[in-house]
Amino acid sequence: MKRISILIITLLLCFYSHAQKPRARDLGVPFVGVPGLNNAITDVKGVEVGYSTIISGEGENVIGKGPIRTGVTAIFPRGKAKKFSPVYANWYSLNGNGEMTGTTWVTESGFLETPIMITNTNSVGEVRQAVLKWFVDTDWYRGENWWYTYPVVAETYDGFLNDIYGFHVKENHVLEAIKNASSGKIAEGNVGGGTGMMCLGFKGGTGTSSRVFEINDTQYTVGALVQSNFGAKRNLSIAGVPVGIELKDTLNYEYKAPPKSSRQEGDGSIIVIVATDVPLLPHQLKRIAQRIPLGVGIVGGRGSNGSGDIFLAFSTANEKAFNRGEMTTVQTMSNDLLMPVFEATVQVVEEAIINAMVAAETMEGINGNKAHALPHDLLIETLKKYNRIED
Repeated sequence: MKRISILIITLLLCFYSHAQKPRARDLGVPFVGVPGLNNAITDVKGVEVGYSTIISGEGENVIGKGPIRTGVTAIFPRGKAKKFSPVYANWYSLNGNGEMTGTTWVTESGFLETPIMITNTNSVGEVRQAVLKWFVDTDWYRGENWWYTYPVVAETYDGFLNDIYGFHVKENHVLEAIKNASSGKIAEGNVGGGTGMMCLGFKGGTGTSSRVFEINDTQYTVGALVQSNFGAKRNLSIAGVPVGIELKDTLNYEYKAPPKSSRQEGDGSIIVIVATDVPLLPHQLKRIAQRIPLGVGIVGGRGSNGSGDIFLAFSTANEKAFNRGEMTTVQTMSNDLLMPVFEATVQVVEEAIINAMVAAETMEGINGNKAHALPHDLLIETLKKYNRIED
């Protein structure tokens, strides 16, 4: 009984700690728009997110041994229990110095048939292969004897903190992220594929946000999940305030022994996944994906030459749209009514990026290289200086 009581107390403390971890709004950062219940991509009904986070070792980088600062993120548009249940989707690249597999078929077919996986640059192949094996083991295609598929796997580069050439992401980590996929509140910051990422001069990572709004008296939701690893500190803007300039001499990246690289300030990448329950066709989802860069630009993204800025949008509406042998009937929103969706898209991307930075914690990785967390106290002080937060 005593052990059970201790376990319950520990779980409650863990939950309390997680629940109390501040997000951007908790610090008073002002945003436009009304968030959903969890202010997360999972506010779009059916969407599930799971992580595998791999952190071990410290000190000198020994290839194959570490230190390790990486992981995997899994996103299921309709939840993993539904198995093969394609959603209308489309994608867009602001700058293509990166990878998102499977996108040519998404554009060609108009459907996303698989979960979306996000990891580090060198682990895309391993993650893709593991997902294919998981499809076989779980009968993802519901008894079809002959099928082909192109898993969607995206990446950003974590090699300044992580032993990226050690290839530490394995099949078991992919399976762990899939197993952990759930709805409701999701973690942010140094988790999943975002574990070793850096953003706009500070520690980056995984972030999320959502918006609810009405079109013709019907409520809809747009949500975003980002893996943020981009941008120059000088361009960081939060709530319209030049935070990067104000904090230009504060807690800069520490490269004690960086890998040989031609990386320039501002290089990096960002993957953004936008989900909605608005009934949209693939060409309309392309329009949604093309609005994502506006949210990235608000916080300081510039589509650097060395950045992979790759975005995908999907709609969970029209659940029975996919059919191999019969005609189907679908609904679609009029183009003339899409402005609230466009606005919500920009808003959730902006807030998700800032949430990733607010949640991220200072991380030291290979060779003592360090990315500092965005200091909450100095952020609040700076926003107050520009009258964006009241004393």
